[in-house]
Amino acid sequence: MVHKFKMAWFSNVQKDVLAGITVALALIPEAIAFSILAGVDPMVGLYASFCIAVTISIVGGRRGMISAATGAMASLMGPVVAKYGIEYLFAATILTGILQYVMGLLKFGRFITFIPHSVMTGFVNALAIIIFMAQFPSFEGANWQMLLMIAGTLVIIYMLPRFTQAVPSPLVAIIVMTIISMSLNLDLRTVGDMGKITQELPFFHIPQIDLSLDLVWRMLPFSLALAVVGMTESLMTATIVDEMTETKSDKNKEVKGQGIANVVSGLFGGMAGCAMIGQTVINVKSGGRSRLSTFVSGVFLLFLILVLGDVVRQIPMGALVGVMFMVSIGTFDWSSLRTLARIPRSDALVMVVTVAVVLATSDLALGVVAGVILSALVYGWRSARIKAHASIEKNGSKVYRITGQLFFGTMAHFVELFDYKNDPKAIVIDFSTSHVWDHSAVTAIAKTMQRYEQINKTVTIIGLNAESKHLMDRVGPLQH
Repeated sequence: MVHKFKMAWFSNVQKDVLAGITVALALIPEAIAFSILAGVDPMVGLYASFCIAVTISIVGGRRGMISAATGAMASLMGPVVAKYGIEYLFAATILTGILQYVMGLLKFGRFITFIPHSVMTGFVNALAIIIFMAQFPSFEGANWQMLLMIAGTLVIIYMLPRFTQAVPSPLVAIIVMTIISMSLNLDLRTVGDMGKITQELPFFHIPQIDLSLDLVWRMLPFSLALAVVGMTESLMTATIVDEMTETKSDKNKEVKGQGIANVVSGLFGGMAGCAMIGQTVINVKSGGRSRLSTFVSGVFLLFLILVLGDVVRQIPMGALVGVMFMVSIGTFDWSSLRTLARIPRSDALVMVVTVAVVLATSDLALGVVAGVILSALVYGWRSARIKAHASIEKNGSKVYRITGQLFFGTMAHFVELFDYKNDPKAIVIDFSTSHVWDHSAVTAIAKTMQRYEQINKTVTIIGLNAESKHLMDRVGPLQH
């Protein structure tokens, strides 16, 4: 038990602490921007990021993953704030957390296994593009000094690791660029220009609403949408981190952890959040691997707000834009471009559609759903093929050897495979290389046998595997 605790928290202390500090710096402008998107005070997003990061580090299932206020969640919360007000946002956040916890109990985390690789690649690439495009507003009114700031940041990020990896290069870049900006009094847009940062602790706050069943029903559609989007993004991010770190994570525990974190956020004046792949990539690439890095990111974020608020306001946006450009470049799966012409056209189409839907709607979850549905349709189309290879045996009987899957999609075609009038008296249908999947499949077999029996011919079913035979016996006894 002690060993597991140490591995989960203190197996990588130096890198985790430095990675957490780097992430905290990158969280501030994001949290402020998402607060503005949701139509609330910047502190709502900052408090949410602190509460969610600290809570998820303790109760989550994916070590080293960063969760906080996110753009996808903020875009869904805007209508709640506009229609009902901030107190109802807090209530919707708590309800979102409760729904996510129930989803975790029901093991919804398993659904991530149904997401094809092409959808995952499309999700990653779309996210990289969104992260890149999200930096464009920072260029409004930009001067040559900001362009040099971004270039200098990228130089430090990519060159420093060649000399030392003791300190995360993005952290060094942010510190160096902030010192240069403050020392030379450069005319640059800073974090303080994005919104007001007040140096106050979050406090426990029960939403001031008239709690009723009617209110719950009105809040439910908003909270359910938030819960599904948050769960989808968190599970996708967890899977990506699994691949990046070559480790496994408990997806259902992560969903429950996200639920608990959102409840805590709602009770401390924050909005709902989920995993952030951009900040997670920063954390992983900076060496963050354990729960400590996530915990430090939340705690140091609060430290920055309370103690170093005046310094934080002076951080040039050019430095943070440079860091996010690095995240975008590192997130994009460049190998997918090289293999796009070689992979099956259907997989390429799924990937492109996923990216297109995400870019068109700015909704990552909707892009994933569209990709999964298209993949399912492609699979269904491919699977809806069934054939019968007929041969006459020495005893005069005719054997139909079935290949392909028998289910509702192939039911009608299966019945048409047989030459009922011209076949001999004895018919054998061999399912050794097929599988009977559902009630429609059993019905198709029953119809085929019935048509033969009506013209006084006998049918024998052979080669059924145990599962297919069990289904046929359970749905209804067939003569075979």
